[in-house]
Amino acid sequence: MEIWIDADACPGEIREIVFRASERLGLPVCLVANRAISPPRSPLIRSVQVGRDFNAADQHIAQSMGAGDIVITGDVPLAAAVAERGGVAISIRGEVFDEENAKEKLSLRDFYQDLRSGGLIQGGPAPFSPLDRHRFAAALDRELTKRLKEP
Repeated sequence: MEIWIDADACPGEIREIVFRASERLGLPVCLVANRAISPPRSPLIRSVQVGRDFNAADQHIAQSMGAGDIVITGDVPLAAAVAERGGVAISIRGEVFDEENAKEKLSLRDFYQDLRSGGLIQGGPAPFSPLDRHRFAAALDRELTKRLKEP
């Protein structure tokens, strides 16, 4: 099992939670971004810089991750692709995307995007909060515990 981070828009405090879990459990982490990212010095943590093409980081993660991996992303299409490949995605707000719910969440995201583009709703998500950080940490802990118990 490996943890992948879609690092372009991932807050530093979320990365720190993942890094601590990595060190505690001995799990590899890969940060993927379209710019240089300096990970902490650890044999478990590496970074990959991809091209600046739209969704290059998402495409790299979707092609490189394996079944059972965990991907940290706020990108719903990437989360759905991860679930389709047998992984699980967790948003920075602690929302879990798996094989059972990813398609539904992708449809809901597309629906809201249509409403926004039609001017029927405005605005975006609320600013990242301490509650979001707590929800993320709890979701990551649940998913890691679940996967580490699997044979």
